[in-house]
Amino acid sequence: MKPHRIRHQFLLEPELSEKLDNLSRDPSTTKSAIVAKAVEAFIERRGENEFDRRYGVRLDRLSRDLAHVRRDAEVILESLALFIRFSITLHAHTPVPDRATQAIAQERFDKFVEQVGRQIASGKRSLSKDNGGGGEG
Repeated sequence: MKPHRIRHQFLLEPELSEKLDNLSRDPSTTKSAIVAKAVEAFIERRGENEFDRRYGVRLDRLSRDLAHVRRDAEVILESLALFIRFSITLHAHTPVPDRATQAIAQERFDKFVEQVGRQIASGKRSLSKDNGGGGEG
């Protein structure tokens, strides 16, 4: 015995009607089955749109990753600010450096920049666990 079904009558645009005719040419399917599946799919997806269904998970993951990057950047900036404040406080009463001291400072700074470049190029991190530091890595 077939399940009870209710007859519905509706109108379709000619182009859509032609597409439905083409889909129902296969003897294993009927227009009623195609329309029923289409209506069911529409009702199930009613609360979400296609964009959310396709990209929602990826966007959520990117949002979480961006929040972690923002948090890490804030920690780095706060650490740098505290270090600079500490350094300025520690060296508040040192005399103005002469040319020789400035040249030594410039040389040390250039070496520091080179070392940072080497670390970044090699993929090493000073704060990673395998380098003896205490940060994430």
